[in-house]
Amino acid sequence: MQDKSIKKIVLAYSGGLDTSAIIPWLKENYGGCEVVAFVADIGQERGDLEGVEQKALQSGASECHVVDLREEFISEYVYPVLQTGALYEGTYLLGTSMARPIIAKAQVELALKVGADALCHGATGKGNDQVRFETTYTALAPQLKVVAPWREWNLRSREALLDYLKERNIPTTASLEKIYSRDENAWHISTEGGVLESPWNAPNKDCWVWTVDPLEAPDQPEQVTISVEKGRVVAVNGEALTPFGCLDKLNAIGARHGVGRIDIVENRLVGIKSRGCYETPGGTIMVNALRAVEQLVLDRDSFKWREQLGLEMSYVVYDGRWFAPLRKSLQASAEALAEEVNGEVVLQLYKGQVTAIQKKSANSLYSEEFATFGEDEVYDHRHAGGFIRLFSLSSRIRALNEKK
Repeated sequence: MQDKSIKKIVLAYSGGLDTSAIIPWLKENYGGCEVVAFVADIGQERGDLEGVEQKALQSGASECHVVDLREEFISEYVYPVLQTGALYEGTYLLGTSMARPIIAKAQVELALKVGADALCHGATGKGNDQVRFETTYTALAPQLKVVAPWREWNLRSREALLDYLKERNIPTTASLEKIYSRDENAWHISTEGGVLESPWNAPNKDCWVWTVDPLEAPDQPEQVTISVEKGRVVAVNGEALTPFGCLDKLNAIGARHGVGRIDIVENRLVGIKSRGCYETPGGTIMVNALRAVEQLVLDRDSFKWREQLGLEMSYVVYDGRWFAPLRKSLQASAEALAEEVNGEVVLQLYKGQVTAIQKKSANSLYSEEFATFGEDEVYDHRHAGGFIRLFSLSSRIRALNEKK
């Protein structure tokens, strides 16, 4: 039963098939309510944004607002997560997960500005995004109502959605031939569905969009120099750039060498396993650069703690708890560790691989004088005996007890 009190809804709109159908569906099922389309520019393909306002209006929206969030997305969402070293289930660089809270936040801000009663998203009832959107809505504007069409309507297939739009003479560029579900932003592009629904099927060439096949990448490696300040990438090959600028440049470099491809089966929050191909070329280069500087700067216990932060943060971000106190606490700790993570790294890119081959930092704890296998005058080998005796003292006592 639809809520008749809802008069104005702000929809997170992409211009794709689902959200194109959602606009007329909302107007038909919520008493002719006004629908305001909100489009977040987070670095997706420029062609996806061309004509998006006109498309929204043709679908029945009263207004369409396109908001450029690219710099904020990378600086305030991606970079903080990078400082923690978060990787979901050891491999996924959280491209979709990091994007949802900034989209939902900007959507809430628009809803409050235009005096809307409700918020709407096009996420399905099977996925993680419904959780990410709605936990953000709740954290920032609990007074606004939420409409999730995929949990209400009886349109259950791509064919049904296309027929629905055709019956209403609403134009769409979608077709039955577009078999993959894709999510794209400045950080990554993901591909799901189609042949990937069977984990026994190897991905086809058309499962990959951004990156060159590593087997077809250049036969000569390329070196790229990354400058890092406080755990944030600030320059590429000596050129100081904004966070988005750094990523944009590294995406182009990494893509031509086939860097950043993963093919994984992950555990969704709702309990379903899903298989997807992810491409994160620039991000993969950044991660390797940051880890290289950390190896020089962080002591053993600090590095262990950073790894624990990264593990916990991966679940917090994946589960959509960006605006929870736990995320802020984890971030504060990561920022404290990152204070000394400054340096420069030279990485070699070759046929899908990224290898740090040179690294330096003014804060480095690495001492060639201490680490050398040659003769030195700073380390007394005899001191190690006392250390080992104390380090293994509990084992010694246990063994003596067993002999009694």
